Amino acid sequence: MPKKVFITGASGCVGHYLIEMLLAKTDYELYLLMRDRRKLQIDVRDRANVHIIEDSMQNIHKYQDLLRTMELVVSTAAGWGGEEAFVVNRDQTIALFSFLDPQVCERAIYFSTASILDSHNQIIPEAGAIGTAYIASKHACLEKLESSTIRDRLITVFPTLVFGGAVDKPYSHLSRGLKDILKYVPYARFLKTDGSLHFVHAYDISQIVTHLLTSNLEVRSPARLVLGMQRLTVQDLIAQFCEYLNIKVGWQFDLQPWLVDAVIKLFRIEVAAWDRFCIAQRHFTYDVVSPETFGLTSKYPRLANLLAETSKK
Repeated sequence: MPKKVFITGASGCVGHYLIEMLLAKTDYELYLLMRDRRKLQIDVRDRANVHIIEDSMQNIHKYQDLLRTMELVVSTAAGWGGEEAFVVNRDQTIALFSFLDPQVCERAIYFSTASILDSHNQIIPEAGAIGTAYIASKHACLEKLESSTIRDRLITVFPTLVFGGAVDKPYSHLSRGLKDILKYVPYARFLKTDGSLHFVHAYDISQIVTHLLTSNLEVRSPARLVLGMQRLTVQDLIAQFCEYLNIKVGWQFDLQPWLVDAVIKLFRIEVAAWDRFCIAQRHFTYDVVSPETFGLTSKYPRLANLLAETSKK
């Protein structure tokens, strides 16, 4: 019998890549929760193993009986701000995982965010204390899930900066804004600052998640996987952007943290506590995994791969 997998946030950027890959590589029965089926850009009309559930996470309790039959669950749904963030990201997500039957469920994958972790992949208390509604709700949810009845089969994935999208898939927030970001590169190339980050493409995320759903990989609780490519410094980022635009980097002004703080004070710029914390932190780097970690091959290992895709839009 094909295994059953329940996927929330199925009509989103990552959801599209994951559904496409699961259909290509497995015979799983897919149960796709989405608020608006018209947003699904994959033609599943002739797919008897695809079941679309047009509803929101707020009504997840209506599917308790169905969830108890699921061997696999992937929760990508997210509320981005305000009270909805706590309702979806904390309350309803905790409810979703509580409905799973420990005697049936084999693997549960929860999408969190790398923003709530430090460089050693440990939860930072500031995420819960001063984080935005999105950050604080993700922080609260993880603490509950890692002490739940399915914690021994729970894998939490923490995407770093997510890119992705195509003519037949919705774009991530970053990919939608990438062309606008490029407009500022001719000015940003004159600035130098200390900082670093990771990125990951939705295609490579789906590769990893598909592997987790189809392999017998043993996990140690709490299982935390931060998804990202190799570390990029801000200077690497600017240099690669400039190379793509065929402009020279040249002389750079060293933008020290104290100067940023002085500008904020001088112009009386309102900065939230979480934003100030992030400005001070500067390095958003982690102990990451990529498709290569699991013997797979990244399709977007470098920024150049992303920029090449941008030029095709």
